[in-house]
Amino acid sequence: MLERIISFISAPDNSVLPQVCGIYPKSIHRSEDGVIFMARIDTGDVLVAPASSGFEGQSFPAGDRTYVAAGLSHSNAAVLRGLFPFTAPAPVLKHPRTLGVGDRLGIAAPGHIRAFEEYDAYPVFAQQSIRELTLTGRTYDDVIDCVSFFVFRDGFTKGFGADGDHVKTPSEVEYAISSGCSMITLDCSEHINNAAADMTDGEVAKACAWDPDLEGEYLNRTFRAGKAEVSYNETDLRRICLMYNGAIEFAASVYERFLRGREGTIDFEISIDETKTPTTPAQHFYIANELISRGVKVASLAPRFIGEFQKGIDYRGSLERFEMEFEQHAEIADYFGYKISIHSGSDKFSVFPIVGRHTGGRFHLKTAGTSWLEAMAVIADNEPELYREIHAFALEEGFKSAKDFYNVSADLSRIPQLDSLSDGELRQLFEQDDARQLIHITYGAILSAKNPDGSDRFRSRLYAAWHMHEEEYARRLSLHIGQHLEKLYSGFRIL
Repeated sequence: MLERIISFISAPDNSVLPQVCGIYPKSIHRSEDGVIFMARIDTGDVLVAPASSGFEGQSFPAGDRTYVAAGLSHSNAAVLRGLFPFTAPAPVLKHPRTLGVGDRLGIAAPGHIRAFEEYDAYPVFAQQSIRELTLTGRTYDDVIDCVSFFVFRDGFTKGFGADGDHVKTPSEVEYAISSGCSMITLDCSEHINNAAADMTDGEVAKACAWDPDLEGEYLNRTFRAGKAEVSYNETDLRRICLMYNGAIEFAASVYERFLRGREGTIDFEISIDETKTPTTPAQHFYIANELISRGVKVASLAPRFIGEFQKGIDYRGSLERFEMEFEQHAEIADYFGYKISIHSGSDKFSVFPIVGRHTGGRFHLKTAGTSWLEAMAVIADNEPELYREIHAFALEEGFKSAKDFYNVSADLSRIPQLDSLSDGELRQLFEQDDARQLIHITYGAILSAKNPDGSDRFRSRLYAAWHMHEEEYARRLSLHIGQHLEKLYSGFRIL
């Protein structure tokens, strides 16, 4: 294969087609040192560059120069980002429409790229929580490096973000930032007093010492934020303070320690969606007002919306009630100058037009596990025996250990029995909510499962299959994410 690459480098301009030589045509870029591109050889993808460009790899002569075939290592990714800034994460939430499209496997970016080439939305391609890193055995370096190589390979120069998603502690924030994340999503759930939602008014009065300063600031006043109106009586205000003041102080301390002065290089999102009860517009306004009074600048904020945003399936609840409250949340976000963020946004097709309409096309939406589901659907279609083995494992072992970490209502008894389905019918499981949630949340158990001798039970076979069917996966994922974008855009129709 190197012989073909040498023939391409040595040939007169345009006399040899790159794809004939195993070279990705969109990856051909020029630097001060010369042409740099990516190619597929027997052992996988490599970067090909002049030896003087700084990449580490196998040296070989081509024409009158020495080149290297460089592996896709972390050190080479760092060099690549230095030479081509579009391969490095950047803050993107300043743009009106942004989507986080998590990739648990490190192979989804080609499909994601194709989807975003058709729309003016900006992607956060590298989006991962600490929990996902732990369950998949990955690191932020790995997550970001994979995206850097793919955007270079596929010529996506528009820019992308990297999100340290749902980080909960200062050490996790520091880790994400030190790894190059251009976005921090601070999960404040452990600082929210969920018990306050169920307390009686008397219990709230005893538990929450009254702050006289709040009386003049909030009590018996009506606040208008666009079309939204909120007001506070003493009992409601005490309950809100008891529930959210700890989260507000935590967010302010993290901002002060890590993010003040870095607003142009790191997007800061506040997540309050991991709560027992939905966030009311009055609570949202109070949280935002208190954060801003402390000088905290947020790019986006994620409330918990009314209804059910469960993993891997469409919205459950009253669309009329959702729309009524979502409009107020969107108005409050716009009033304070940040974007509303919708978490667990995968496959929520029924609410997407509402989101697009009431934000005027200014939103951030997060998807994650849907790319994993599409990957597993490719396995069901092309490697049915492997899929059957994994599905049975997920039912018997994986679900029990995973269900406590995710908001799902899957009833395993409603999932069709595997022996009742032909190989051609396995794909239907991905159209059934309970089966979708089963596979959606068991990714960690599936990827980490071992044989008695310590070897991978599924992981190696899965990656080999995905490598074989990578074009099909990219095509399917592009269509699937494209459906998300089309529904969101249907609310305001800007292309």
